Amino acid sequence: MAMTLPEGLRGHLAMLSFSALVAGSFSFGKLIANDIDPVALTALRFALAGVLIGAAAALGPGLRLHQFRAPWRFVILGTLFGAYFVLMFEALKTAEPVATAAIFTLTPLMSAGFGWLFLRQLTTGRMALALAIGAAGALWVIFRGDPAALVAFDLGRGEAVFFAAALAHAAYTPLVRKFNRGEPALVFTFGMMVAALVLLTLYGLPAIRATDWAALPARVWWVTLYLAVFTSAVTFVLLQYAAMRLPSAKVMAYTYLTPTWVIGWEIVLGNGAPRGLVLGGIGLTVVALALLLKDEG
Repeated sequence: MAMTLPEGLRGHLAMLSFSALVAGSFSFGKLIANDIDPVALTALRFALAGVLIGAAAALGPGLRLHQFRAPWRFVILGTLFGAYFVLMFEALKTAEPVATAAIFTLTPLMSAGFGWLFLRQLTTGRMALALAIGAAGALWVIFRGDPAALVAFDLGRGEAVFFAAALAHAAYTPLVRKFNRGEPALVFTFGMMVAALVLLTLYGLPAIRATDWAALPARVWWVTLYLAVFTSAVTFVLLQYAAMRLPSAKVMAYTYLTPTWVIGWEIVLGNGAPRGLVLGGIGLTVVALALLLKDEG
């Protein structure tokens, strides 16, 4: 007789897979960051992902014209999401994947701030402590375990660019909840992706036209497929699956695993592991994860 896993455990396994796939976007994105303009790459990624999400929405809940009323909502969300990915790939031209992944762990803290601003959401004491510890770990990694660099705020250009990207991502999360008017998640995501693609095409048309698509290295195409399929369509399904089985704080907690997974990806890709001092910051992000996963007493 086959063993059936508890629903909660299935949710955790889904988020483990989710965080590993998201982490891959940092390491793989670094491989192609200097091969193609970030706007052209993001437009291609959104076009492919939009087809997948749109097909899933059409076959699932269905697409209806009234679901896209108040299109300004999708324009705002598409601007934020598009900006996140464009800035991410711009940052990866010079920043290391582990450093950008560490900055990504600041998004729950920033999102909590935006959540209060937009929705008046408050955090529990334990969550606030976890966010603070996670932020400390992120800063440790960002400044390479060097207190002098932290005091001098010696931030690399790539890290500064990705911090702006993380701000856009952090604002996006609570605004999804604020702007959703009962549309199914697939439909709402499709609307955002279409808006983002239109905006990216209008803004980046010169870069898109200037790209010699036929001459791009093969790695650009397989990384773009990875981004479209695994870090868009598959992660969407995993996130929705986990959100139905785990409290939101526990879902958010897996953000703190991203740097750890990135280190794993970097080792697999032959880029080695970061030095010991940086690993201390990674350890703090794991402590933050444990705090958020612990059941409330």
